[in-house]
Amino acid sequence: MNALIKSATIVDSKSDFHNQEVDILIENGKIAKISKRISNPKNYKEIKLENLHVSQGWFDSSVSFGEPGFEERETISNGLKVAGQFGFTAVAMNANTNPVIDTNADIAFALSKANGAACDLKPIGALTKNSESIDLAELFDMKNAGAVAFYDYQKPIANPNLLKIALQYASNFDGLVLSFPQESKISGLGVMNENINSTKLGLKGNPVLAEELQVARDLFLLEYTGGKLHIPTISTAKSVELIRDAKAKKLDLTCSVAIHNLMFTDEKLNDFDSNFKVLPPLRTQNDADALIEGVKDGTIDMVTSDHNPIDIENKNVEFDHAAYGTVGLESSFGALQSLFSTKKAVSILTKGKSRFGVEDSKIEIGAKANLTLFNPETKYTFSKTDVKSTSKNSVFLGTDLKGKTYGIIANNKIELSE
Repeated sequence: MNALIKSATIVDSKSDFHNQEVDILIENGKIAKISKRISNPKNYKEIKLENLHVSQGWFDSSVSFGEPGFEERETISNGLKVAGQFGFTAVAMNANTNPVIDTNADIAFALSKANGAACDLKPIGALTKNSESIDLAELFDMKNAGAVAFYDYQKPIANPNLLKIALQYASNFDGLVLSFPQESKISGLGVMNENINSTKLGLKGNPVLAEELQVARDLFLLEYTGGKLHIPTISTAKSVELIRDAKAKKLDLTCSVAIHNLMFTDEKLNDFDSNFKVLPPLRTQNDADALIEGVKDGTIDMVTSDHNPIDIENKNVEFDHAAYGTVGLESSFGALQSLFSTKKAVSILTKGKSRFGVEDSKIEIGAKANLTLFNPETKYTFSKTDVKSTSKNSVFLGTDLKGKTYGIIANNKIELSE
């Protein structure tokens, strides 16, 4: 693949060309030249777009696509196409499929479905067989097949000894273990944050205590085992405090937050819109403020879209019975820029790569072209036409966002938004 990017501002603090407006020549998938002005005698494809900015390729640590088993929600092929069009050169895919991805053959199947895509698929294997939290899955075999981590998506590990053994075993081959932060006996049948709003709406509440007890337990287990732990999608102020204190002890620990838990609060549920039914639930403004501060000071390592397509039959039902989840790949950049500067938003979107085995991609001559193309200034109201996923269950519908993506150049391919 050959291309010439014209008049692009580079946003990459690791690059010698940071904040410079330049042309970028790409030959055979590698950056051949970066200069103020580059001619095009070989008539390569020229990419010239309004207010074009270029950064290292972005990464999302938690996406769900559905395939195999839930192709009506999303396929791997279309999911990766959407990810690429909206700036992501790599995504970590959860194991919440049917059957659950819990063997090396399942990992191989997922990777085979990703062949030829511009966006890299990094499969996450289930931590336990069939994600039933009883017996450990084939962790070592899945790691050898290409799994980047192990996680029973949004299913808490009830048995602390099971998590202890998982951390100890996975440490033998540098395996990353994920543990969903929820104590199920406390959360019970709660469908939203337990608060005055849940009482007003007559909906069962899921208290912050359910998350914080589980986080505290997992941190004790991590300190005991010395393993490698990632706590995905925290949602409370106390969770931020607990993780900040644990990091001060130099534990091998990272965590993430879903972008919608930074943007919205439980007041959004007043109209019983099931698009806002997410897990963990939307909390209070105090929680959102603490999470934003955690992102700013580095306590929270990654912000994820927690992209989870749900078909209309499982969303357009009574709130109590609706499935949890929102799509988010299409809105991640615009949402982040509503909260942070462009420099910070790009930093967030490129963090977490090494934790999930994704190669870093500094913008320099001779490097593989692994680039995200975007315009940070475009302002718009996010609508259903912006959702390119098969399922349309977006929590951001009707929200004012800032910044649009043009696509990516990666894996010797160009994937531009339509």
